[in-house]
Amino acid sequence: MIKIKRPTLLLDKQKCLSNIAFMVNKAREKNLVLRPHFKSHQSHTIGSWYRNAGTEKITVSSMVMANFFATDGWDDIAVAFPFNIHEIEEANKLASSITLHLTVCSPETASFIANNITSPVNIYIKIDTGYHRTGLYPENTQVIDAILDVVNSSDKLKFTGFLVHSGETSKVRSREDVEKIHVDSLKKLSELRRRYENKWPGMIISTGDTPTAVLMEDFTGIDEIRPGKFVFFDLTQHYVGACSISGISIVMACPVVAKHPERKEIVIYGGAIHFSKDELILPDGKRVYGQVTELTDNGWSDKPVKGAYLCDLSQEHGIIRGSDEFFEKTVPGMILGIIPARACLSVNLMQGPVTTDNEKIDHFSTVKTQYGA
Repeated sequence: MIKIKRPTLLLDKQKCLSNIAFMVNKAREKNLVLRPHFKSHQSHTIGSWYRNAGTEKITVSSMVMANFFATDGWDDIAVAFPFNIHEIEEANKLASSITLHLTVCSPETASFIANNITSPVNIYIKIDTGYHRTGLYPENTQVIDAILDVVNSSDKLKFTGFLVHSGETSKVRSREDVEKIHVDSLKKLSELRRRYENKWPGMIISTGDTPTAVLMEDFTGIDEIRPGKFVFFDLTQHYVGACSISGISIVMACPVVAKHPERKEIVIYGGAIHFSKDELILPDGKRVYGQVTELTDNGWSDKPVKGAYLCDLSQEHGIIRGSDEFFEKTVPGMILGIIPARACLSVNLMQGPVTTDNEKIDHFSTVKTQYGA
């Protein structure tokens, strides 16, 4: 194990590669296009692991991230975030050299793109089937029709299809609950397909959450999947049922800096600037930011410490509570492994992980100013 002095995000490369292989193979078996979301890792190195596994199309969450991956040779990129019209120059630059897909939720944005884009671009229409973050309700066909009228009248725009992210699947706690969300989404999307496929025969339906991609077997009516979290997984995905603890490929290693017997609390060097404030609500209602696991010579244990959780965070401090036995044997100077509640923001805040073989993985955050962020 590498020497740990301060909070360090560790990556088990073999687990990561295994997670990628699983999703690539499942997409192939289900005859689905895999367009993985690269915002989860934001790394050229990890991107190359996908490429080696056969991935050709990717998803990102911003124009600057699209540029970052375009410079690494990715030439079919979807920006699955409502297009920001102030970035039209960036869109024009990218569209001149790659196959670029933009996401819209309004006729106004579609019209702006049509009037200002200088190279052909592909358009996804964002649909909200239940997450309620952004997107059009599938029954809002008046607005959908207005967007498609803009696309139809432009020689620069091409309709890719409907794009959905059922992010609410990460808030449930069973495969059955994921299935309910999935079946409801399929029903709504099938109605959209029936309404529009005659006029737009090449359109696709694209869905994007990890629990659905991992747990479901029926993808009737779906053409493309865009999961991202599966590359690392995390404690939340474990409680959803999307992965075992052994499938989680990242752990935060944090030094113990204090312990307080009067409160039975362990203090670690590892706070909100390392983990983020994303929390997991356990079945008993407890809110946690991670669970303790023991580090080993070549990684960490696949069996987390029962009842030992990261329960509170400030900027640099993390507060861990656990059993009396755990409290007694934990002393300042020890290094604890913490399985994060949510992986994506932890990876972003830590500017990428370090492998258990001490290889620093590159990350977009360290170079994004070169791309206009």
